[in-house]
Parts: sequence; structure tokens; C-alpha cells
Amino acid sequence: MAPAASPRPSPRKKTPRETAASAGLRTLAIDIGGTGLKALVLGADGKPLTERQRVATPKPATPKAVLKALTKLIEPLAPYDRVAVGFPGVVVEGVTKTAANLHEDWKDFDLARTLSQVTGRPTRVLNDAGVQGFGVIEGRGVEMLITLGTGMGCALFVDGKYVPNLELAHHPFRHGKTYEEYVGNAALERVGRKKWNKHVHRVVEQILPIWNPRMLYLGGGNARLLDILLPQNVKITENVAGLLGGFALWKDEAPPQ
Repeated sequence: MAPAASPRPSPRKKTPRETAASAGLRTLAIDIGGTGLKALVLGADGKPLTERQRVATPKPATPKAVLKALTKLIEPLAPYDRVAVGFPGVVVEGVTKTAANLHEDWKDFDLARTLSQVTGRPTRVLNDAGVQGFGVIEGRGVEMLITLGTGMGCALFVDGKYVPNLELAHHPFRHGKTYEEYVGNAALERVGRKKWNKHVHRVVEQILPIWNPRMLYLGGGNARLLDILLPQNVKITENVAGLLGGFALWKDEAPPQ
């Protein structure tokens, strides 16, 4: 009697990058900030294919004004197959709910649908700190990202999964000020770089024993101004992570058949 054939091993599941690579998908990554609008195109491997483009955020930063500036910004970046956007506020299913450093007209604005109509491509939108976090996290344990820019962003991840819309920036922190009022750009301009660094150090000291992250990342445009001694589990990240993380917004997308 012939021996039974050995069962075939199950095929290895492709990683998000391998899935995108097999489809040759190009992702337009957009970062909407209170000070600047940035964009670049990521290749099928999640790496930049173009130089980062940047323009100042219009004032007032209404949806109409920002979309007009974005349309001009991304025009030379085509072609691309899909769009990923980081937005500085609470985002629920592509709809912006808050935008403390932009304009009140962003409340309940369907940014995903509107940009999809503008670009003719499927669009996903997430809080900007969440997108930047996807660009730097290792995907294990509790990881946290704080962004230091016009305001203060915050993102929490557990084993690589994003906990959405954690608005720590608006929580009271010290001397009647919120975290954002204590370390945002307005505070930097008011107290100067040296004292602002001390403010950031106090924020880090407060966050670590409460959230107990395995790793805390400090990002955003003003992170480059930090010159304080940090614990081993605190890292300063490059601001371009706010664009590179856009690849992760499409990690569950299957290649076209």
C-alpha cells in the first residue's frame, strides 16, 4: 500500500507591501497640517517615488481653500492609484469631526469622499498622528507617538493596531494649560526654545508612567528642535513619517483581479 501523500503546506500570506507590489499600486500620501500641506507618491514597496512637495496652509484654512491648494500641490505628482491623507483632528470613516488648528467649517466634512471626487481615486483619511505612527512603529506591545507642530498630536498603538482619535492634546496638563497650550508652536514662540525643551521634557515625564508605552516616539515639525536627554524608550522621528505612514492605510487592500 502506497504511503499517504504529505499534505501541502499552506501558502505564506503576503505582507501588505508584497500585496501592493504584486499589483504595482502607487499611493499618493498627503499630510494636512496647520502650517503646511505636504504630499508625495509612494511606490508599490511603500518607499517614496517622488520628492516631497510642500505649500503653506492657506489662511483662513477653510475646506474650500485647503482643497484648492491641495489640487495645485498634487497636480504634478500623477499618476497614482489611491490616496492616503493625514488630517489634524478627529476623523471618523473619512469625515473630519474636529480641526482645532484649521477652521470651524471642517466639522462633519466628508474629506474622503470629496478628495476621491477631486482625484478620481479611492481615498482614505486618518488622524495625522495616527498616520505618522504607522510610519515608525515596530508593531509590538504598546507604542505611542506625540507630534510637536502647530499643535500637539497623539496616537496610541497596541501590537500594531491603532487606537483611534486619542486627543490627549486638549487634556488639562499644567498651570491651567492643556498639553497643546504647553508644547504647541504658540508656546515655543512665547517662551523660547530652551524653556520649550523643558516643557516637552515634563510632558514626556508625565506620559511615561501613566501610559507605560514600550516605545514613545516624538515627531512633528518641531521635534528637530529637541536637545534634551531622553530615556532609552523615547525616540525622535523624522517628520516625513507623516507621509510614509500613508501606505499602511491601504494594508488590507487586495490587488485588482
